[in-house]
Amino acid sequence: MSQFINAKDTLVTDAVDGLLETSGGALTRLDGYPHIKVVCRADWDKSKVALISGGGSGHEPAHAGFVGRGMLTAAVCGEVFASPSVDAVLAGILAVTGKAGCLLIVKNYTGDRLNFGLAAERARAFGLQVEMVIVDDDIALPHLPQPRGVAGTLFVHKIVGDMAENGADLAAIKATADRTIAAMSSIGMSLDTCTVPGSAKENRIPVGKAELGLGIHGEAGVEQVTLEGAHSAMDMVLDKLSAKIETGEHVAILNNLGSTSPLEMSILAHCLATSPKAGNIKHIIGPAPLMTSLDMHGFSVSVLPVDDTNLAPLSAPVDLAAWPGMKDIAPVKVQPLPDGLSPIQPIPSANDKTAAIIAQCCDLLIAAENDLNTLDAKSGDGDTGSTLATAARALKGALDRMPLADLTQLFRAIGNELSQTMGGSSGVILAIFFGATGDACASGKPTPKALKAGLDRISQVGGAAQGDRTMIDALAPALAALPEGISVAAAAARAGADETASMGQAKAGRASYVPEENLLGHNDPGAEAVARLFEGLAKAM
Repeated sequence: MSQFINAKDTLVTDAVDGLLETSGGALTRLDGYPHIKVVCRADWDKSKVALISGGGSGHEPAHAGFVGRGMLTAAVCGEVFASPSVDAVLAGILAVTGKAGCLLIVKNYTGDRLNFGLAAERARAFGLQVEMVIVDDDIALPHLPQPRGVAGTLFVHKIVGDMAENGADLAAIKATADRTIAAMSSIGMSLDTCTVPGSAKENRIPVGKAELGLGIHGEAGVEQVTLEGAHSAMDMVLDKLSAKIETGEHVAILNNLGSTSPLEMSILAHCLATSPKAGNIKHIIGPAPLMTSLDMHGFSVSVLPVDDTNLAPLSAPVDLAAWPGMKDIAPVKVQPLPDGLSPIQPIPSANDKTAAIIAQCCDLLIAAENDLNTLDAKSGDGDTGSTLATAARALKGALDRMPLADLTQLFRAIGNELSQTMGGSSGVILAIFFGATGDACASGKPTPKALKAGLDRISQVGGAAQGDRTMIDALAPALAALPEGISVAAAAARAGADETASMGQAKAGRASYVPEENLLGHNDPGAEAVARLFEGLAKAM
């Protein structure tokens, strides 16, 4: 897999320098490259307890992204998924620790425990006060004697970071860290493993499956489960956490493990916020990438009981771009549409023949969804079929509200329905088409001429004409031939759609940005949809 890196050997140092160069001077590093990679607060004066965390890289923004006022004092960065050396940790301790001492916040992995632990011993030999806490919040393997430390580590960073900033002593900070670690729990789920730079990717998760409880270094999870959507995925994660959140008020971290899109993360947030299983989760941090696993397509949820002692530290603002802050979970607020935009509901009327024709058109588009998406992938983003099918399903479901006996009002009502249910430019174009057709009918034009008036309107507004490789290439000849009968119109539509396959240059729409080799040999999806509609109607009638 291609990646935006220069070389494996400089991967981490390049990334650390990129972080520092864009920090506005808030961060600095020790002069120890390549073996010592320690990011520090530029404003640190050693008068307060220092907080140091770190570990292998690949979990960004953790840990260097959380170095700053109110969180970490320093982060010690190892190579990707590899613990930093004892010397690197010791360098970090010596660089930032004063008389107040320091706390090492370490995730429960053997390398981290050993390297941070030995560095602490050596620092104590220098006369420094050094304490260490081990984070073990992962509940994926409940009987494991040494649970892993994962995204719950960030609860510790934030809570004791606030305490340190406000002058608390080392003993109080360590005690709070220990209490926090004992109370929190985390578990994750992913659709794919991560790609370690320089290594072949392990493709162990089949399509249609998700792995529950996998580690942040790509370690295999507890089980592979069937993916049935975001609600199901969130429910499975919450089921694992259920014993931890059954009583009391909690905060959750909703963490992006690397490559889950913001759209998906917002959907997962909605699933968490509305799940009956999450009724005691009243606050949320995220959704955001906080402790990632390179490019893992997954998410994790960490939970912690909240009370008067930790709510204030968790909600205290910090000037760190990577920290999203804590928010209360609240119902969706809805306000009415502005005057003039509320849809005008038509007066329903019955016409069985018209209803059957519209229903058949809808069924044709729904059945063509996958084929049209495949065609659109050649020239666009592969969603034409889904866009048309979604609108068709909505229109079919609205038939009982339609003025089926009044053609003028019916065309207008269809246009109004499509403007609300059909996304993208296609929805606007078809809404204009049917609205203009209805207006032409109202002025006394027969249906074929009214449809032609609708076509003229969309050409005028959209700027496309026959020959531009759009739906008009099938619609225009079909409407021209319609007075001769539906079968003749269908043949004209098919000829027009097929002709688009020889058009190497689109002059309108998204396909106009696509190279010629992507277009030749493939029908325009909009024109193909029109052809299939007319062919289906001809066959039925």
